[in-house]
Amino acid sequence: MAARKKGARKAGGRRRASSSRKRLIPARQKRGLLGAEVALELSAREVQPLVEQVVAAGGAAIGAYREPLSGKPLLLAVLPVDAVGPTPFQRDLSPTHTKRLAEKIEESGSFLDPLIVVRGADAKLWTPNGRHRLAAAKYLGLRSVTALVSPDEDLAFRILALNTEKAHNLKDRSLEVNRMARELASRRKRAKEIDFEEEFEEPCLLTLGAVYEENARFAGGAYRPLLRKVDRFSSKTLPKSLQEREGWAARLLEIDEQVTWIIGELRERGFRSPYLRNLVVARINPVRWHRAKRGETKPPMALGAALTRMAAAARKFDVDSVRERDLALVAAVADGE
Repeated sequence: MAARKKGARKAGGRRRASSSRKRLIPARQKRGLLGAEVALELSAREVQPLVEQVVAAGGAAIGAYREPLSGKPLLLAVLPVDAVGPTPFQRDLSPTHTKRLAEKIEESGSFLDPLIVVRGADAKLWTPNGRHRLAAAKYLGLRSVTALVSPDEDLAFRILALNTEKAHNLKDRSLEVNRMARELASRRKRAKEIDFEEEFEEPCLLTLGAVYEENARFAGGAYRPLLRKVDRFSSKTLPKSLQEREGWAARLLEIDEQVTWIIGELRERGFRSPYLRNLVVARINPVRWHRAKRGETKPPMALGAALTRMAAAARKFDVDSVRERDLALVAAVADGE
């Protein structure tokens, strides 16, 4: 009986622990500004250049305030739709999503979500996170859109953190990060890749972005497990690191050509699974079984070495070793990710 009671307490403890993990507990220490500290006059020095730029673009400054978290100034404005453009390194526009978004705006009868706008190159106004809303506004024939204009031009490079209107897939994220890196490399030639960890989020996105530039149909999801284990941000300058990543991208494409040939051989043997590429890539992944220890930052091997071993494994791949149960296991893992 005592043993059962002890076990019951343990089970209850597990339930309480699980429940506490799901709760959102407000922070005890409060931060940020109070209401009286947020207000800012349009004549304030922090926003005066923005007011002038908005007026010069044919818009109107409505108000100004200090953002409650950081205290940085922001200008609320109405801008002509033609005065704003997307940052040049954003993902490609999706006409389908734009039309769907326009329909929802039409249904609500209001354009309620202001664009984030910053000053871009050549004194232009850029939106780093509103490409589809801007396109939807033009599709609906709107003359103007509301915008939050920020003097922080670095916001243009925080696309992944800002963009919530349409979820990024791996290709979108990789291409945007690659384009951001090239833009930054042209602006800050001596800056190091590792200086932009926050903007780029994952080093493998830089490598995959270079691959997608060459082959938009590349199956990056199959190779991401490998890259996440061995790819790291470089301490080299951006121009040099991007050149190095272009070399890695070329090697990945060569490996994928061999993988495609292997898939063809497997299909001739009767395999008809959408997970064939995942299976083949997992089999030739040299760090497939590596499990990173807590706090471990050093990769199990260098990316260049991993690609060399991967290419060799692809050349030696034994198609006769593949079984249906192997595909079932890969499918289960893929569906759970």
